[in-house]
Amino acid sequence: MTTDAQLPARASFDTWGPWALLTVGVVAAAISAPLTGMGRPGKAVSLVLVPTAVVLQLCWGRVKRKRPGPSRAGVCLYLLRWAIGFVLTWANPFFAFYAVTGYYTAARELPRRLVMPGLFLTAVTMAGSEIGGWPPHGPILWLGFFLVLAVNMGMVTVFTRYAVQEQERAVVQADTIAELERTNTALQQALDENAALHAQLLLQAREAGVADERRRLAAEIHDTIAQGLTGIIAQLQVVAGAPDLTTARTHLERASALARHSLGEARRSVHNLAPVALAADGLPEALEKTVTEWGERTGARAEFTVTGTAEQLHDEVSATLLRIAQEALSNAARHARPTRVGVTLSFMGDEVTLDVRDDGTGFDPAAVPERTHTGGFGLDGMRARAERIAGSLTVESEPGHGTAVSARVPLVRDER
Repeated sequence: MTTDAQLPARASFDTWGPWALLTVGVVAAAISAPLTGMGRPGKAVSLVLVPTAVVLQLCWGRVKRKRPGPSRAGVCLYLLRWAIGFVLTWANPFFAFYAVTGYYTAARELPRRLVMPGLFLTAVTMAGSEIGGWPPHGPILWLGFFLVLAVNMGMVTVFTRYAVQEQERAVVQADTIAELERTNTALQQALDENAALHAQLLLQAREAGVADERRRLAAEIHDTIAQGLTGIIAQLQVVAGAPDLTTARTHLERASALARHSLGEARRSVHNLAPVALAADGLPEALEKTVTEWGERTGARAEFTVTGTAEQLHDEVSATLLRIAQEALSNAARHARPTRVGVTLSFMGDEVTLDVRDDGTGFDPAAVPERTHTGGFGLDGMRARAERIAGSLTVESEPGHGTAVSARVPLVRDER
């Protein structure tokens, strides 16, 4: 197998190479004729065989255009050209320039089983030329002929084996390149599919988040605002039947307090519909403000830390982590009564981790009660938030030894 880069050069040499070598052989033989003792018979043979070689090369070109590669016609043409080269070299050793053509065409023109015999025939011609021409005169020249022939065949064998190894290496390299291209194509397809899955996952997470927010808001309205309005109505009904002004004023004050409380709950619910803290800031800044405000409100020591290189996250990832942090801090304030809370946001390669640790009363995670309708999400709600974006949430706690909440989610960058 030949590489694409080698094909044009080889095809070009197949076209003009034999012509150039025949020309060099003719010129060298003509110049050296007096020195090599080339007589009239040799010159006559040359005058016949050189035009024959030209006609043969023309026929060779036509055959190769119709039947590239080894064929019976190629074998016949190769043997005929070898015979012409052998006779010309007998007439004048410098015609070996033309005979050497057999070395580089044998592997392409002959079947595999005939390549070494074809190379041997060319080596015979070249060895005769190298000892001064045919026929060898005397035992010493014959001995020299066989030695030169052996050297030529040894070199041919070595170079042929080297060429075969190079050809096999080229085949392996071409197969490897093709396999790498297929692998790269498959990898790119997988990356495209992964990106599409991420987009679909985030869309589903957003839809699920909207539905969850609606359920939460409905629960908060029922458990806070609706109950407050019921209490106000009850107080007003008492006022309507109050026996004296003092009793009526007392119940009116209670109704007013319930109204203010319900208004505060309504504002809080509206505020919690979306993470307003992310409207102008990134997740690290929003978390830092949340932690600081929580610490000021509860009086506990609150610290926020960022590790790794902070990146701009997708809105859904940022909102999920912020909600988890807010719920974890809210749970700590309601149940743990901590004196110190630490919140860490870690960017780790293709993951983002949020850790919320406190030194509060702690609890037994295996004994967590069922979720109630108090308006919060609790551990199950935080875990569901993380799982909606292919993340996870773990809780480590022990009575009297504080609590650690850790959320791990994929790092999905904001491509806007």
